[in-house]
Amino acid sequence: MSDFTFLDVVRNLLTGLQWTLALSLVAFIGGALIGLLVMTLRISDNAFSRAFARTYIELFQGTPLLMQLFLVFFGVALLGIDISPWLAAALALTLFTSAYLAEIWRGCVESIPHGQWEASSSLALNPLEQLRYVILPQALRIAVAPTVGFSVQVVKGTAVTSIIGFTELTKTGGMLANATFEPFMVYGLVALGYFLLCYPLSLSARYLERRLHAPA
Repeated sequence: MSDFTFLDVVRNLLTGLQWTLALSLVAFIGGALIGLLVMTLRISDNAFSRAFARTYIELFQGTPLLMQLFLVFFGVALLGIDISPWLAAALALTLFTSAYLAEIWRGCVESIPHGQWEASSSLALNPLEQLRYVILPQALRIAVAPTVGFSVQVVKGTAVTSIIGFTELTKTGGMLANATFEPFMVYGLVALGYFLLCYPLSLSARYLERRLHAPA
């Protein structure tokens, strides 16, 4: 195993795991905020807003995440702006996440019976107030499972960022595999790291479904 001991490998992989977790959190939180805005535009009465939101969603859903990473990382550099792999990865993953969350949440909101909108309108609530106080609390129960399920995809999507030099779990594993000549052992530990991140999310989804009585 060259000059690396098993503990050295594990310690380095844990560092990569921390960066994977940090990137996942940034992308999911940022994507949720932007996704909520895009979802609001997607269901608005304004035709231009709906068209903009639809184009945004289709653009990021219809192109590979890898291409989006390249466009952000190299495209911004063409403008004369120096961008780090960390910032490029966070920005690309945030935009990617926001498009999917916006569409997931749109489906959940539109699954609420239209009579709920009419009932809340009779209370003199404006559309945003109807969405905030009446529709979203009901849609939340439906959105729990697909939202948490997609968070697993965000975690696994961070592996792609290694291609632009961001040193997360996969990139760290690749460097250690080359240094130790033990690819099976190293990538086995990398897979275990992703499992340790994703499995609790799946368990959380089940717990929240029971807690909120979300439909299966």
